[in-house]
Amino acid sequence: MLKKNDVVTLEITGLTNEGNGVGKADGIAVFVPLTAVGDVIECRIVKVKKSFCYGIIENIITASADRCENVCGAFGKCGGCSFRHISYEAELRAKEEFVYSAFTRIGKLSPKFEGIIGSQNSEHYRNKVQFPIAADENGRLFSGFYAKRSHRVIRSEGCALIPEVFTEICGRLLELCTERKITAYDEESGRGLLRHVYMRKGAHSGEIMVCTVVTSAKRRGVFTEIAEQICGEFAQVKSFIMNINPDRTNVILGRSSEVLCGREEIYDEMCGNRIAISLHSFYQINTFQAERVYELAREYAQLKPTDTLLDLYCGAGTIGLSMAAGVKKLIGVEIVAPAIDDAKKNVAANGIKNAEFICADAEQAAQTLYERGELPNVIIADPARKGCTSETLKYMAKMSPERIVMISCNPSTAARDCAELEKLGYKAERCMAADFFPRTGHVECVVMLTKI
Repeated sequence: MLKKNDVVTLEITGLTNEGNGVGKADGIAVFVPLTAVGDVIECRIVKVKKSFCYGIIENIITASADRCENVCGAFGKCGGCSFRHISYEAELRAKEEFVYSAFTRIGKLSPKFEGIIGSQNSEHYRNKVQFPIAADENGRLFSGFYAKRSHRVIRSEGCALIPEVFTEICGRLLELCTERKITAYDEESGRGLLRHVYMRKGAHSGEIMVCTVVTSAKRRGVFTEIAEQICGEFAQVKSFIMNINPDRTNVILGRSSEVLCGREEIYDEMCGNRIAISLHSFYQINTFQAERVYELAREYAQLKPTDTLLDLYCGAGTIGLSMAAGVKKLIGVEIVAPAIDDAKKNVAANGIKNAEFICADAEQAAQTLYERGELPNVIIADPARKGCTSETLKYMAKMSPERIVMISCNPSTAARDCAELEKLGYKAERCMAADFFPRTGHVECVVMLTKI
């Protein structure tokens, strides 16, 4: 029986999506951070549970060929990346296995697994960042990211996942805020003004949105001065917004916003369409990877010119708009009102005449469409991590589409939902993993289900 502080020899045979290696000692699974498949280590047991243990590396006896040099000083402290200690090829193998395991183990499904789409860029691929703000002992503001399982801010001098210009803009903005005695928000006391700096960037257009999230608008004039200075110094910044969030919450954005300089949205291109992106819009973080995955979704959908396509959880409409030219009618559904507003702007900007967008919960909209006799030939669903509700799945099946294409950022809930759809008369035929978030533990998947 393993005990705390025991030191055991351990061979790492698997990985979890948190970046922990897995090995067995005395028949018990031991999870060890910062290890790679093929490592043989001396491991110190630090926590003993009923059926598994946690350990740390005491010594690497034999290093895995998958290991690589980590170039980020915050890795292991910041809660962002999980796989900076292994090669990207090894990471892709692990993520492909995560998807395969979810569908075979959780869903008890056996679609044709078609590999993984790796990202063209494993660094600087994010088009959005949300920096929490803190202050040092001298009151100087700094940005960073939260430590794992906490809201302690780890200072970041330059995250390798985001465009370098985000770091430059945020650094300059915080200099200006520090000079003007702007205080950082403190979660424990509820005092302070500046909570987050939020930025978005059009991957094709280069346009940037900057948003300061504050607890109140009492220093609106000062932030307006800062906004004008930032827009003057950085020509890419086309939108500077102040968002007000006075609540004691870990939700980043509040309900009220003001444009301090420039426009209320930025523009980008996605699959050849001009896309408006507002502060609250859902827009895929990795634009170039999204375009490749949307092409795969189009292949799985097998659309015909006479088809009606239902795009559930449509965000700003990017998936549906990329396929609108190939169908008779497109119906998009999204619960976030500003995203629907953006979708309607995108339809108009691209001269698309066959699209309708509905602002509603997916479950409610699926029921309404079914009751009014809308029978889509194909449904594309791109839900949040929690997946679809059982009622949404039931109404999707009741509409009797020929095919359902599921795009999911959580293979576990995707497997669960696809298993439920199999009970409702559909079969998961094809599945492919897709890496939108290199170096992190996240992986997406695309699944084609056909009516039996």
